[in-house]
Amino acid sequence: MISKNAIRSRIIGVGAYVPEKTLTNYDLEKMVDTSDEWIRTRTGIRERRIADEGVSTSDLGVIAAKDALQNAGVAPEEIDMIVVSTITPDMPFPSTACIIQSKINAVNAFAFDMFAGCTGFIYALSVASQYIASGICKKALVIGAETLSKFTNWKDRSTCVLFGDGAGAVVLAPSTDESGIIGTYLGADGSRGDLLRIPAGGSEMPATKRTVEEGLHYIQMEGNEVFKFAVKILGDATLKVLEDVGLSKSDIDWFVPHQANIRIMEAAARRLELDMDKVVVNVQHYGNTSAASIPLALHEAVNDGRIKPGHILDLVGFGAGLTWGASLVRWG
Repeated sequence: MISKNAIRSRIIGVGAYVPEKTLTNYDLEKMVDTSDEWIRTRTGIRERRIADEGVSTSDLGVIAAKDALQNAGVAPEEIDMIVVSTITPDMPFPSTACIIQSKINAVNAFAFDMFAGCTGFIYALSVASQYIASGICKKALVIGAETLSKFTNWKDRSTCVLFGDGAGAVVLAPSTDESGIIGTYLGADGSRGDLLRIPAGGSEMPATKRTVEEGLHYIQMEGNEVFKFAVKILGDATLKVLEDVGLSKSDIDWFVPHQANIRIMEAAARRLELDMDKVVVNVQHYGNTSAASIPLALHEAVNDGRIKPGHILDLVGFGAGLTWGASLVRWG
């Protein structure tokens, strides 16, 4: 699905939050059979942030949301809608978005969650943009928040080295100029869903003593297959959205991909003929934070001044589902 908005939405505020606790590769060496050198050379990750016991996904999302609202100069009661992308909700229901709505006192907003894995922020950004394009909403809060550490099997060395916790958020409003989200492309292939999943905890496999004992409530991933898919789809999604809006690879000022693996990002950059100095990379500090990774990277690049008015940004992700998506943004 490709969409071009009649009324453009633009990002008017960015926010982020990561827990204080840091888990380094050297810490992991003491927990499982792995090494700092092995993790760094294969993923680019050096450390990740871990939420304390008793800290929920909504807790991280609230801090990121308040940061984005302050950055935008927008009061919580001005927000018309809240979309939270997460695969680690506080609970099956109510939605994490409703919990955050209550915690920040956004009394005039409707709220819901979106489940699209690591692509979730792009999906949520697209949905919120459509509400603004239609005129139904004037201001939207889009949050990607995860506490993946709580769903990670710390005895599985193939997955436990990858994931971290964090949250990122943006505030959207109608654009009054040429800036804003200029194109979006979304896709999915449900036939490959078994490659990345948490098998138990839903209606197909409710929680039982057996599912807990067998570790079926933890992240499971076919790493090699996901890697091959990711390397191809980041380029495919970018090229499709560029074609739709009449731009070329050379028009991209900043490539802001899902922060899963440095080798995936390097391969995508080569295909798009982009120098790595045009790629926003922070996977070394946070690991794979799923739906939080793109807004965390965006927040960092905006705050340090790399992203300037008029720059074309390519926000692109892939994740469980399998899903993928790209949003082109002209920064304002």
